Amino acid sequence: MEKMGKKRCIKKRVTMDLLKSSIILIGLVVLFLSIFGLPKLAAYSASANPEFAYLRWPVLFGLYLTEIPFYLALYHSIRLVGFIDQETAFSKEAVNKLKLIKINAWSITLMYLAGAILLLTQKAMHPGVAIIWGIIIFASVIISVFASVLQGLLSHASALKYENDQTV
Repeated sequence: MEKMGKKRCIKKRVTMDLLKSSIILIGLVVLFLSIFGLPKLAAYSASANPEFAYLRWPVLFGLYLTEIPFYLALYHSIRLVGFIDQETAFSKEAVNKLKLIKINAWSITLMYLAGAILLLTQKAMHPGVAIIWGIIIFASVIISVFASVLQGLLSHASALKYENDQTV
């Protein structure tokens, strides 16, 4: 029986470490692309389309601006995994982390929509860019809806746990 408990503990540790590592890896990949990929892509786009070169810096600034809520959401995700690891997932703090993840995802969605509207009004929306932005907007909406559903479930479970703790 004790051997089974150790296996579960090791499995849980590996799972939590894998989750945290995945979140950190996602952040590092985006950081790497932001530092090395975006400036080169912006320079190439400006030289390939000189009529839209004036949009190079505003678009680049907007993309970097969207990274603020992205990294905040990653930070709150790591904290949420920490709550799960400490077995305090059914707490107000965990519910608040999900709420913050949801808010950050909606922020990303709104920023990308504003950027798309800006590019559309300037008649500068390239179809490839539109597809990428559509994917990012769709993913952000899915993440925010998923976080909202989990927030509701976790809030309800937290309330039930609190009631149960009070009656015992």
